[in-house]
Amino acid sequence: MGAIEIIFYLFSAILIGSALSVVTVGNPIYAVLFLVLSFFSAACIWLLMHAEFLAIVLVLVYVGAVMVLFLFVVMMLDVNVNPLKEGFARYLPVGLLVAFAMALQMFLVIWTRGLESMPMPEPKPDDYSHTTELGMLLYTKYLYAFEVAAVILLVAIIAAIALTHRQRPGTRKQDPARQVQVKRSDRVRMVKMQSEGEEN
Repeated sequence: MGAIEIIFYLFSAILIGSALSVVTVGNPIYAVLFLVLSFFSAACIWLLMHAEFLAIVLVLVYVGAVMVLFLFVVMMLDVNVNPLKEGFARYLPVGLLVAFAMALQMFLVIWTRGLESMPMPEPKPDDYSHTTELGMLLYTKYLYAFEVAAVILLVAIIAAIALTHRQRPGTRKQDPARQVQVKRSDRVRMVKMQSEGEEN
C-alpha cells in the first residue's frame, strides 16, 4: 500500500468519524465544528482525485459561508452575553482540534502532489475545464437526479417558510391596510398648556 492510499484512508476515517460526531454529540456548536471538519475532509479527498473545482466550491460555499453562518446562529441563540463569553473558552479545545486536523489534511494534500508513486490522471489539453465537464454531466447524464434534487430543495424551502410563518397566539403583527387608513385626528391630540411666566 502506497503513501497515497494511506492518506486517502486517513482522510476517509476522519470524514466518517467527524460525520458520526455530528449526530452523536449533544452540543450544537460541537456538531457544527465537526460538520465543518467533515466538509473539509471531503474537499481534501476530492483534491487527491484532482477534482479541484468541486473541492474549492465545497470549501467556499459550505465551509466558508453556510457552516460559519450556522455557527453564528447557534452561538447567538444565547441571549445572555456572559455565558456566551464563557463558552468561547469552553469550545476552544475542540475548535483548535478541528483547525489542527484541517491544517494537517491540507499539508498532506500538498505533500502528496510531489510523490512519484501517485497515480496521475491522463493529461488534459490546455482548454480543458472541470466546470464544463461537470455541467455537461449534470445536464445530460444526471439530469433527472439533478431535477429531483432541485425539487427536494424547493420543498424544503417551502416547508421551512411554512413552519416559521405559522400562526402563533399572542404575537403582534402589522396590518398595512389599516395603517394607511389612519387619520391625523386618530393619532395626534393637540393640547394647549400655559407656559411658565405667562399671565392668565
